Amino acid sequence: MSSSVAMPLCDVRAIEMADRQRSQLIAHAARKLRGDYEAAETPVPQAFGLLAGVARGSALVTTDVLPLRRNLRTDPARGADLDAVVRELAIESSTPLERRGWIAAPEEVMEAQERCDADGTVLFGSYHAHKVPWPQDPLRDTPTALDTALGEGQGLWMLILSMVDPERPILRAFWEGRPEAEAKLLPG
Repeated sequence: MSSSVAMPLCDVRAIEMADRQRSQLIAHAARKLRGDYEAAETPVPQAFGLLAGVARGSALVTTDVLPLRRNLRTDPARGADLDAVVRELAIESSTPLERRGWIAAPEEVMEAQERCDADGTVLFGSYHAHKVPWPQDPLRDTPTALDTALGEGQGLWMLILSMVDPERPILRAFWEGRPEAEAKLLPG
């Protein structure tokens, strides 16, 4: 297994994820959606995190699922910029506009990057959960226009976890949140 990504991340066509990592990601979302928050977490029913891995051939192999704890979305200084994008692109939903989106705490992202540097892995993606079905998108397993706008230029794979039916979660991966740029998710 290579310790670095030999190709540009956008050229990856498959992402391998072991059952234990997939279970960790799903458990994080299920816990947050139940309202079961850890002491250091922002108490919002949203799950967001980062993914680290290594290249193996033309695939990325997930080595770490790194849940993020703090959502700075409600910080007035940081949230104002996101408010405008959400108002412009978000579709009407039962989730209020001011609670849509996630702003990661910079120190958590830096901590994740330092871990990757120490482990010889690369931070290659983020994940978040969709939970509310929409008439035009009942499964919610693809990026929204808002997801795509927020993912643009990030240089990361965006994994969408549909928790519309928590008994049957659906996980899919899209380059920078673009619906037309999907990678296969393979068991690791």
